[in-house]
Amino acid sequence: MDTRAGIARIRSWRLSEKKDVLWLVAWVGGLAALWVWDAIFLNDPALERIQAAFLNSLSTGLMVVLMALVIGWLVGVGMHLLERTGSTTLYGLASFATDILRSIPQIILVLIGYVILTLLLHEGIIRSTTGQLLWIACTIAVAVALEVADTVRERINYFHTLDFVDAMLCCGISERRIINVEILWKNSRSHLLHKLIAIFGASIFLQCSIDFIVSVGLSTDVSLINFPVTLGSLLANVDSKQDILALSNLLTDPGYLPIIFIRHLQGISVAFCIIFTLLCMYMIANAFVRRHRLV
Repeated sequence: MDTRAGIARIRSWRLSEKKDVLWLVAWVGGLAALWVWDAIFLNDPALERIQAAFLNSLSTGLMVVLMALVIGWLVGVGMHLLERTGSTTLYGLASFATDILRSIPQIILVLIGYVILTLLLHEGIIRSTTGQLLWIACTIAVAVALEVADTVRERINYFHTLDFVDAMLCCGISERRIINVEILWKNSRSHLLHKLIAIFGASIFLQCSIDFIVSVGLSTDVSLINFPVTLGSLLANVDSKQDILALSNLLTDPGYLPIIFIRHLQGISVAFCIIFTLLCMYMIANAFVRRHRLV
């Protein structure tokens, strides 16, 4: 009995140490349960819109993560090498450019990207849904990539304070290999992965916010453009807004609660996808930090 109790304690301890994995499972499970519920009670056209919106938002978020990693890695390593090689002019210009980019709020950068996308659509330069999503992902990636670059530079500077780098240089290993392989790939993957989890959540938030603004807050000149359906634009849909407003009926009629989850599913489902995804990404990132003891 003591042995079994000890094994049970060890298993529970391991599960408690992996709360990031548990939140990931909860995110996937929650979305799967929502899809099953919608498949039962929601009409087929609305279900197809929700599926398309979620897949577009998810694919855009994943593209943002990959692009931000590449851009941030290149910028971080490039800035470090410029600083180390004594290229004062180039380093000053690069620092000035990144400072200008950093001074502009991310949501404004993304909105500028949407304005340019609108012009490209008017001119017929971009036509496909994939091209539009790729442009949106590039815009968001540029807005958030400096966060990855900062992490890259912090890790490089940290290892330069140790004998780690000098010892490898004495062994004849090139500085580029030390930075890209030994420091960033072998000893900083956890830090970068944590940053990418946070960027995925930020990309979902930025995309939903801008799509909602474009769909609701701007004039008909912009709303005529056929942007790909996303969670943000679907939330701004008239049917979804009516579904959300139906929650006010609960103030006077609490018995209306069961009807909410059957009659007003589109708006409730879209809102749940956005809020639940942002919550899970936040919890996963925090749990990941604690489990890997990142500093």
